[in-house]
Amino acid sequence: MKKIGKLRAFLSVLMTLLTGWMIFSPTAQALRALPETYRLSVGQIYEMDMGAAVLSSQDEKLDLKEHTLSAREKGEAEVTVNLFGLFPIGRMRVTAGDETRLMPGGAAVGIALTTDGVMVVGVSDVAGKSPAQSAGLRAGDVIRAVNGQKLQSSQHLTELVSASGGTPLSMTFERDGKSRTVFLTPALDSSSGQYRMGAWVRDSTAGVGTLSFYDPQNGAYGALGHAINDGDTGKLLPVRTGALMRAEIVDIKKGRRGEPGELRGSFLKDQVMLGNIEENTVLGIFGKLDMPYVNPLYPDGLPIAFQESVETGPATILSTLDGEGIQEYEVEIVQAARQMTPSQKSMVIRVTDQRLLGKTGGIVQGMSGSPILQNGRIIGAVTHVFVDDPTQGYGLYIEWMLSVSQAMDDAA
Repeated sequence: MKKIGKLRAFLSVLMTLLTGWMIFSPTAQALRALPETYRLSVGQIYEMDMGAAVLSSQDEKLDLKEHTLSAREKGEAEVTVNLFGLFPIGRMRVTAGDETRLMPGGAAVGIALTTDGVMVVGVSDVAGKSPAQSAGLRAGDVIRAVNGQKLQSSQHLTELVSASGGTPLSMTFERDGKSRTVFLTPALDSSSGQYRMGAWVRDSTAGVGTLSFYDPQNGAYGALGHAINDGDTGKLLPVRTGALMRAEIVDIKKGRRGEPGELRGSFLKDQVMLGNIEENTVLGIFGKLDMPYVNPLYPDGLPIAFQESVETGPATILSTLDGEGIQEYEVEIVQAARQMTPSQKSMVIRVTDQRLLGKTGGIVQGMSGSPILQNGRIIGAVTHVFVDDPTQGYGLYIEWMLSVSQAMDDAA
């Protein structure tokens, strides 16, 4: 009986140690981090630290050597995960495709767009009431047409309201992606003698951001990594026409805890057109450049990497902060999420470059869109700064921006 008791105690200790190893060992952590499907480009070498686990495959499309994985040709293959090289404990599907090579951005760009329709940014009283509010309009609504006539600008709206003579107007507007129609009766403003609708509206905006990438294959670009939103309502501004222009950074407002910094640029005075703005989306702005773009630091461009290849640790970003042009700055990827759907917040990055910290305090407004590089590949773009810590911010994966750009190209 004593021997049985000792055996049970030994097995209990062994199971405890094995459980602890399976939870906390580098091998177990590496196994948990393995995706069900891994995507890579033909010729790309993926280095893995699997600890006691070894990958194997009988498929000749793949090349497995110690802790590296690469693909010889396009296609899908299955990889087996073996503990100590002996016991199969998992499987992973590998998908290999042609290498996508882009020109990384980093240049400061001016952004000017006019909206498709006129956005309501607030309501006001006319003769003690707001006709717009009475009709049901509210901040964030985008008025598309009046009496069936498509609006061209806020001035066009003012002229139609003034000419109404106080008769009800049919106003078609968009709210939360749905089209609606209301009847609005303009009121007479006694101080000006004009009929007004009692609303503040906006039909254009301008600002400074950073180019993320240029695709030499089709002339397409992506920038910002986030949408251009109205400053008063926070709503995404729909694009009617837009221009991307060369910008010069003239001043930097350094970021501090609780107070985001800002790059201040000039581009409207001496306009140099770079291209158009076709789409304003939650993942950035997109369009075509008029002339090929070349990054002076990487004139031959760089391949991209999918999210499965992104790892925590050292990386760099490309940004323009002054007359010295595009510079490369060191950052650290603190977190990298595995995402099934597009998001602006794919990675958390921390600025470690003392030059950048000295100039800006970290990430500031205007740096949005700065490409993020790791292991010689474009992996994403900067999107937002942490308000309570300007040394940190978010980035999105380059694959999400490319999904928008490629969809535009397919629809053209």
